[in-house]
Amino acid sequence: MDGVHLGERAVVLGGSIAGLFAGRVLAEAYREVVIVDRDRLRGVTGTRRATPQAFHAHALLARGQRAIEELFPGITEESRAAGVPTGDVGADLRWVINGRRLPKMRTGLVCLALPRTALEQRVRERVRALPNVTFQEGCDVQELVTTPDRRRVTGARIRHQRDGRSEVLPAEIVVDATGRGSRLPVWLAELGYQPPAEERIKIRLSYTTRHYRLPLGVLGTDLAYIVAQTPSHPRGAVFARERALPDGGERYVLSLNAHLGDQAPTDPDGFLAYARTVPVPEIHDALRIAEPLDEIRAYQFPASRWRHYEKLARFPDGLLVLGDAMASPNPVYAQGNTITAVEALVLRDHLRRGAEPRPVEFFADVAPTVRAAWDANVLGDLAYPGVAGTRTPRIRLASAYLARVHRAAADDPAVAESFLRVAGLIDGPQALLRPGMVARVLGRRPSARRTAATPAATPS
Repeated sequence: MDGVHLGERAVVLGGSIAGLFAGRVLAEAYREVVIVDRDRLRGVTGTRRATPQAFHAHALLARGQRAIEELFPGITEESRAAGVPTGDVGADLRWVINGRRLPKMRTGLVCLALPRTALEQRVRERVRALPNVTFQEGCDVQELVTTPDRRRVTGARIRHQRDGRSEVLPAEIVVDATGRGSRLPVWLAELGYQPPAEERIKIRLSYTTRHYRLPLGVLGTDLAYIVAQTPSHPRGAVFARERALPDGGERYVLSLNAHLGDQAPTDPDGFLAYARTVPVPEIHDALRIAEPLDEIRAYQFPASRWRHYEKLARFPDGLLVLGDAMASPNPVYAQGNTITAVEALVLRDHLRRGAEPRPVEFFADVAPTVRAAWDANVLGDLAYPGVAGTRTPRIRLASAYLARVHRAAADDPAVAESFLRVAGLIDGPQALLRPGMVARVLGRRPSARRTAATPAATPS
């Protein structure tokens, strides 16, 4: 708590990652924070009904690790001490693009290989420990409550699933963190506001996942294979260590992914055969000696979506939006939790100014982070001829250049490191456009320079 007191109560709609991040920063400025969710939250350790995607492989980008560490100091070391595999993004992951391994280099960027369910559980425990935060579980959000002129949101009406009782939760500020299914555009229209314009990219992404027990050391000391999808190699995979098991083995997750309706089968033989088509034979070989720990599950993600709240001229005071309720990018790029954590830090900065955050200013301040991630989505997704979208000359040029970056990264550690920093949202895309980097990407690497990336002495 930093001593800034802005009001009596804040209400957060949604108790998943975005809602927990929002609750964490709001607790610094409001006497009471109430987090409302339709699911049970306390004591949950596995996949919740509202987050079926949590079963599948997740990655936390380098910028996301830093942001979450800012929100919850010590969580990285706490996770490491609990056995969560942790390493360097460049030195301890096996990156494969277009069927080729990227060279290894020490980047100083931390990879925290924390499964989504474990991340949510660990963050939830931290938020629950805050003395002014409470959870309202098993409650459906019915509508927003406003002043008579509808210029300000003053709370939310919820319905308790257990007994059907309806209740109004008054609040000085309400944060919509209800995810992709957010009803806020409909509520805004009912209140007489223009709903946000929505940008969509229909990708028809699929994930198919199973967890396995494997002998110790299948990947040596490395954390994972990250096999990127590209038009020339459209089937990708994440094959990652999750934790040590009491019997001396290790728990692994394998998620197979593809665009445009392609999907790995959910029967064991079909899943194994599909894994053989991924351009890393070691994954298929590992499955032949692996012990399955659960059934195979599939998950479909039809389209990336960005609701442009930052473009609205009118928006009610006392209301903000965070996480997937605003922007839900292609999960194959692993940007979602990172974007949300950065949004929470922006919200914290606004709160620490000593006045209630103004929606228009907040949306404007988070838009650059969303834009950086979204532009990467656009370039990656529109590279597939089957993905519908407008391919402007600028996008075509950028897409062609990105393909050259991918090729150069397989041979040049400096290009590989720069690419990983941009992909991790540490650096902006302009880092790949600096004159020296352009020369390397286009094959004009100065012979006098070292070909190995300089090891980072400290995280940058």
